[in-house]
Formats: sequence, structure tokens, C-alpha cells
Amino acid sequence: MTQTSQLRIEAATGQSVGERKEQQDRAAVFGSPKAPGYLMAVLADGMGGLTGGSLAAEQVIRTAQQNFEQFSPEVDDVEKMLNTIAQEAHTIINLSAISAEKQPHSTMVILILTPSRTAYWAHVGDSRLYYFKGGRFVGRTVDHSFAEKLISSKRMSREEALNHKHANLLVNVLGTTTSELFVTIQRYEAHKEGDVSLLCSDGLWQYFANDELTGYVCNYTPRQAAEMLIAEVTQRGKGTNADNCSVVIVKISEQPSASLRL
Repeated sequence: MTQTSQLRIEAATGQSVGERKEQQDRAAVFGSPKAPGYLMAVLADGMGGLTGGSLAAEQVIRTAQQNFEQFSPEVDDVEKMLNTIAQEAHTIINLSAISAEKQPHSTMVILILTPSRTAYWAHVGDSRLYYFKGGRFVGRTVDHSFAEKLISSKRMSREEALNHKHANLLVNVLGTTTSELFVTIQRYEAHKEGDVSLLCSDGLWQYFANDELTGYVCNYTPRQAAEMLIAEVTQRGKGTNADNCSVVIVKISEQPSASLRL
């Protein structure tokens, strides 16, 4: 837990390898030495076969941490930093693909909480951030998928698009060489006691409706909720060649504390 302008922030992470040979997701929570009271949560879902996916996801975490450690709120802008993280990770992943003769890619979702009670988040691909307020689901990020592209262009209804044979195809990932990378960045003002953010890979969110996630993250501590969600994914995915899954849960209360506990 960490004190942020009279807020206590409790964070927890959880992962499962599913029924795959290797864990290619990565998740982490950081503080910043130059930005007291700021918190970063980051999750990356690596893709690319063999070890390529894990290398890409690790690069996202490393790039995010390095940029956050150098971040100073007096001279730097949070949204610019988020875009820089994505662009730098994208470039390095592309370079590693050339040197390693692999095809690494990764999705990304990052949350930053500030002492001024502003929340920022950025995502690429289909790793998601869900936001809960007052015990209710408020919203989530929109995947960079073929289905969502069809919906936003009004070429199909949501039901038709989600049932399309290429619905889950991603149109934007870190490391892509077929299109220009874009980063979706959003902000929310005045987060307060009871607000919860959940970051997760598609290996988790595919198994849950919004109201189910609400029940877990709003009624339990982040540690309890993370453990319960991972256990439920393991059960629901049994025998289906279940994907890796990862989750980060960040919950806010008004009681100040002086340390960070993950």
C-alpha cells in the first residue's frame, strides 16, 4: 500500500500459465523515486511463439519501469510518457525480431495514479482495463480488434461483428510491421475511496461477464480477488488449451499508509 494524497492504494497481481508450455504474460506494479505518491501498474501479453512472446512482454515491462523511474511531475507529462513507453517498446521489439529471427509481439495496458487523484491509462491491443466505482462497473478499454473496427465503422452490428470469423484478430500490437502503431490514452479525474481498476489479459477476461468481475473486485481485497479470479479461470479453462492469464487489481481507500505492499 502506498500513501497518495491521503489515499491508500492496495495492489495485487496474479498469473496462471493455463495449459500452455510457457508463461508469456508479464505484470508489475511500480513506484517512482522522482514522483512520490505516483503509482504505475502495467500488464503485457506476449505473442510470437517459442520465447518470442515472453521477450516482447518483458520488454514492455522494462521500458515502462525505466521511463517511470525517470519521470518527474514537475517537468514531464504523464500522457506523453505513456505514448513514449509504447513507441519505445514497439521499436525495441521490432529490432529484437531482426536480431533473434523471431516474430515477437505484445499487447499492453498501463495505469498511472497521481496524488492529484487523476488516473491515466493507455493500451495497445486487447489487454484491458476495467474501472469500477461505488461497487459498480463503470467501463473498460475498447480492444484494438477486427470486431471493434467493424463496429466503430458501422459496417456491422455488435452482435454480427463479435460473431465474425476474424472477430478476435488484432489490428494493433506492439512489434507489428504491417501497420502504424497507435496508442489509446484516457484519463479520469477525482478517483476516490472504493474505486477499483482491474488490468488483465485476454486469457482472463474471456471467461467473465462485467457483473462477475464486479463481484470479485468490489467485495474482496485485491489479493483475495486476484487469487479467486485465477482459481476460477483455471477451473473454467480446464481441457480447452487455456491461454496464459494475468491480472493486476488496484483499489483505493481513504486511510493513509506509508508503504507499498504487493
